[in-house]
Amino acid sequence: MSENRSSVAVGVTVFAATFMVMIGFLHAIQGVVALVNDTFFVVGEEWLFQFDVTTWGWVHLLLGIVVGIAGFGLFAGAVWARTVGVVVAAVSIVANFAWLPYYPIWALVIIALDVFVIWALTVHGRDIVAQV
Repeated sequence: MSENRSSVAVGVTVFAATFMVMIGFLHAIQGVVALVNDTFFVVGEEWLFQFDVTTWGWVHLLLGIVVGIAGFGLFAGAVWARTVGVVVAAVSIVANFAWLPYYPIWALVIIALDVFVIWALTVHGRDIVAQV
């Protein structure tokens, strides 16, 4: 029973690592688009977090790189990657919450993926170290 449970936990963690790599890639794409064409994103209502689109481009690009690196670290079973993964997923949630006026559906999708990653890493993240 515990071996089956452990394999499920490892599967969830690998799935979270895959999601982190995808989230990092999506953040990077979002950042590159904002840097290359700052008129692509149309700002609707005025919100509390009103920044220049170019600034958001750099934020998303750098955040995407860090999330992607942590995702690849999880594949290797690195303990630091779990901690970094939870922290950057939380930062990603905050950044995408502030990004809501620019691209609301995209931001909500990334927030949902980040919540799953945090859950998987905090509940099952330790199990991948034993399997790798």
